Amino acid sequence: MNDLVTLRDPVADPAVLAARLRDESAPDIVEALNQQPPEVAASVLLGLGAERAVEVLDQPGLDEAVEIVEALPRDRAGPLLAGMAADRLADVFRLMEEPGRSDLLERLDPETQATIRALLAYPEESAGSIMTTEFVSVPAHWTVGQTLDHIRRVERTRETVYSVYVLDPASHVLRAAVPLRRLISAEPGASVLSAAPGRRPVTISGLASRDDAALLISKYDLLAVPVVDGAGHLIGIVTVDDVIDAMVQRQTEQVQRFGGMEALDEPYLRISFGEMLRKRAGWLAVLFLGEMMTASAMQGFQDELEKAIVLTLFIPLIMSSGGNSGSQATSLLIRALALDEVRLRDWWRVALRELPTGIALGAILGGLGMARIAAWQWLGFHDYGAHWGLVALTVGAALVGIVTFGSLTGSMLPFLLRRLGFDPASASAPAVATLVDVSGLVIYFGVAAIILRGTLL
Repeated sequence: MNDLVTLRDPVADPAVLAARLRDESAPDIVEALNQQPPEVAASVLLGLGAERAVEVLDQPGLDEAVEIVEALPRDRAGPLLAGMAADRLADVFRLMEEPGRSDLLERLDPETQATIRALLAYPEESAGSIMTTEFVSVPAHWTVGQTLDHIRRVERTRETVYSVYVLDPASHVLRAAVPLRRLISAEPGASVLSAAPGRRPVTISGLASRDDAALLISKYDLLAVPVVDGAGHLIGIVTVDDVIDAMVQRQTEQVQRFGGMEALDEPYLRISFGEMLRKRAGWLAVLFLGEMMTASAMQGFQDELEKAIVLTLFIPLIMSSGGNSGSQATSLLIRALALDEVRLRDWWRVALRELPTGIALGAILGGLGMARIAAWQWLGFHDYGAHWGLVALTVGAALVGIVTFGSLTGSMLPFLLRRLGFDPASASAPAVATLVDVSGLVIYFGVAAIILRGTLL
């Protein structure tokens, strides 16, 4: 896309842009429109023609789809929205505010309205919220030839045709999912069921999570998973591209939360200064207040610090080691929970695994810390005093305790958040580090009070 507009141009001529973009692919058009204000992008869409405009609106990469739709003339918006894929249209309406949403919804035909209302009724993170109702289904008594003829007639009105879903003629219960490849290679006069795999179709409930849909698609190597209701009736399909789009969005939000902030609702360069402050300031303030507890903990050990100033040299080392071990454990468990590798009931197994791991990791770091103190003392780089050996032992023992505590805390926090109904990704690395910092100081000075009693303390 060498000649396309890639920079925001406040005086761009929509007609000129439309002419330049008309022969480009939909993703390339989206890339160009993302650099334009919504009003300009809406005018460009109208200049592309209805079919191309619908194709562009169906692209999940269109950053400000809601704003663009709202900028369209109402009499032109209705037909374009009616042509969009149902799942994509539901995403747009889900982000739209009143009264614009109701106004545009009323401009759709009754069948499309009913479909969109049904999709909007599903929770945002559910499989039903990303399913499409535009699939190909046929009765079980049809032949392969009849099915192929039907596909030719309806293909342009379906979002995708990965498989054909065979329904019971009387109950309309899903009986089989026939991949298109098997259908093409089957005898035209044979029953459509003869082309079906010899196993029950893999299905999912509309109320199941998007993660569950992704796991099924990955486990069974599917291009789409059928969504059924409690009676086994087919109500939609979740396609692999919809899952990928949802997972990319989810992973982006989780990465941002794990960095210690609220997830951004817009691309980084488009978010306003005030919104950026709102998303980041709250978490920073909470973490700052948490770090104040570190200062309070140090004040509680002020007498010990005055007697053994040498202990202050190792506070950054102690605090960072505990926070790092906690962040490692948190990252591992958040990912394991997301992939369904561990479940809530496995918390005790994780604790039993992290306990010896933390002790071993702490012993490694403690040994390195003691070796460093000894080397600096022997080489004359620094004099830690007459009791340097006990100082080294204090640092080593404290690291074992702190790293173990950090590993246990970091691994259990995602379980606690999941149990309370929160996203485990909210257990951000800064939050874990702050929690472990305060506890680490208590452990450090507690160990020092035991080992150095009668000498430095």
